[in-house]
Amino acid sequence: MFSPKKNNDRLKNLLAKSEGQDLDYKQNVSNQQKIAKTILAFANTEGGTIIIGVSDARHIIGIDPEEEMFMVREAVRKYCYPAIPIRFEVFELQQQHPNDPLLLEEKYILLVEVPRRNGKPHALQVRDQPPVYYRRIKDRSVPADFSEFS
Repeated sequence: MFSPKKNNDRLKNLLAKSEGQDLDYKQNVSNQQKIAKTILAFANTEGGTIIIGVSDARHIIGIDPEEEMFMVREAVRKYCYPAIPIRFEVFELQQQHPNDPLLLEEKYILLVEVPRRNGKPHALQVRDQPPVYYRRIKDRSVPADFSEFS
């Protein structure tokens, strides 16, 4: 179970920023391998935050936090080697309903905090395939050669 936080300044500051070196927006996690690449890129660069439940245009979509946390944990467990000690924060936001301005909707968003690696780089490990390393360049997670991490 989670206890959501209400609107706070840190969240407002994050939502005011565009995607970049240390920030990525996801509407939801539909592909565990894809979210693993983003987590790996952040860990292998300077760390970062993934905000789930928000579109790239920074519109709040809302998510089921339990489902998204499960998907992220499974992505780390299945694809990230060595494992990355991610942290979650759940926020509850109240917004006006689009069809009835007097009605408020509760929406949840999830922050996934990815720390910078400590030691050797983390790799995407898929069964029967060689490891692939990622790093973050601006707002993209790109493959990198192991030698780039020395």
